[in-house]
Amino acid sequence: MRAGLKLLVWWLLALLLAGGFAGLGTWQSRRAVEKQAMLDEAARVLAQRVPTALATAADPARAGTVAWAEGPGRFDARGPLWLDNQLREGRAGVRAYRIFVPEQGAPLLVELGWLPLPGNRELPAIERPEGVVTVRGLLAPPPSPGLAIGPALAPHGDGWLLARVDVAEIARATGLSVPLAPRVLRLDPDMPMGYARDLTLLTNTLPPDKHRGYAVQWFALALTVLVTALILTFRRRSR
Repeated sequence: MRAGLKLLVWWLLALLLAGGFAGLGTWQSRRAVEKQAMLDEAARVLAQRVPTALATAADPARAGTVAWAEGPGRFDARGPLWLDNQLREGRAGVRAYRIFVPEQGAPLLVELGWLPLPGNRELPAIERPEGVVTVRGLLAPPPSPGLAIGPALAPHGDGWLLARVDVAEIARATGLSVPLAPRVLRLDPDMPMGYARDLTLLTNTLPPDKHRGYAVQWFALALTVLVTALILTFRRRSR
């Protein structure tokens, strides 16, 4: 009776562990599908480059999609935002953002490009184009935050240093009276403003192939747990 109870407990633990591994594998598979769909959509949008209004950036129904957008407005007088821990060609740096207020629609973040950080980690000055300007580029979801640990941003000089791009937290910290659009405008590299940049999505985050690889590993671990449990069960019975 006691041996049967131990076997039952062992199998419950094995099933829980295998279920947890399988759940992680399923999550990784889902992320691979989502990111691949975004990359495919971005390739189509960039091939056509049919402009849509900047006002569509605030449409919650399109928050997870990409689009080519263009429109006039002004860069807000608030200070810049630096997204920390951004790699470009193997070099550490920051991605620069400013709040842009279009003539129609909600304010949104505009990514101005990447800048290197010196050894003393002194943050670079970020330009603010004056007057009414027309911006264009790729509307896309903010960069993936990864594990959201700690505050999203902290004041630094006349601006804010970002650990991740959380538009709700940015709107609160900067004192905006209205919410920021859920999508960010990745500025067209051909525009004569900003810094080094491209329109490559999923920078500084895992591509779909990596998610698929991790999914296979998690599913393999789940299978290993079940096979091990079966082997130990058969050995126990043979004794």
